[in-house]
Amino acid sequence: MARIKGGMKARRRHNRVLKLAKGYRGARSKQYRIAKQSVMRALNSSYAGRKQRKREFRKLWITRINAAARMNGLSYSKFMHGLKLAEVDINRKMLSEMAVNDAEGFKALAELAKSKIA
Repeated sequence: MARIKGGMKARRRHNRVLKLAKGYRGARSKQYRIAKQSVMRALNSSYAGRKQRKREFRKLWITRINAAARMNGLSYSKFMHGLKLAEVDINRKMLSEMAVNDAEGFKALAELAKSKIA
């Protein structure tokens, strides 16, 4: 039985990595070994970045809610506590949208939170 060498598979594997490395500068897009390292690092970073994006957005929402709550005479923590006591179950993303686009609605929620705290 004839021996089969792995040239075809190796070329396919190399081309897949080099295709992912398209647009990288210099040897990073030309040489397989360096391209492979760059692609592995890029994929790790993109995975971590997807987790980081969620943290950044939550931070932004909390900042917006805090700013709007302070305009209505409450701190962020007191506002959220008041909403919890009032059994208002709105997530931070929606509260942030209300703070930016619907000031009257947010003000009503702030008044509700104030009444439940006092």
